[in-house]
Amino acid sequence: MLGLVKKNFKGIIMKNILLITAMAMTTSTAFAENVNAVVADRYKIIVEVEPYTKKECVTVNVPVYGNTTQQGDAAGGALLGMILGGLIGKGVTGDDGGAAAGAVFGGLVGADKGSQPKTKQTIIGHKQENRCDNVTYYKDVERTVYDYSIITWTQNGVTYSETYTK
Repeated sequence: MLGLVKKNFKGIIMKNILLITAMAMTTSTAFAENVNAVVADRYKIIVEVEPYTKKECVTVNVPVYGNTTQQGDAAGGALLGMILGGLIGKGVTGDDGGAAAGAVFGGLVGADKGSQPKTKQTIIGHKQENRCDNVTYYKDVERTVYDYSIITWTQNGVTYSETYTK
């Protein structure tokens, strides 16, 4: 039985040696061929909108305010006072005598108030001022950016090409 094991062992070793040799020959022929490949990157142009700020100034007329005094109008004040006083006097007393007394009293008060000078704030002139603001504008900016790549190679006389992105 020992002889049978030795014979089988030698047969197994021989088969393995033949198998390894066949594999080595096949593998070496696959690696022996040189494959040259060319990679080409493709780019595209994109347009982006970019904001930018610009300082802009203009000259404007600005009103100048001051206090002005106007001469009083005694006659206008008296007339208004007489009318209002007459109406109020007639309404309170119910007769023409009350209306007359109200008109006299209203005329005196109206003349006094109307004759007083009136002070008010008015525009007395203009001055020029420079006013500046930051204004935002937008501009188109072209940029060249990566789009995709193409790899091309020849193997066994056949040319292959494949696109991909990095």
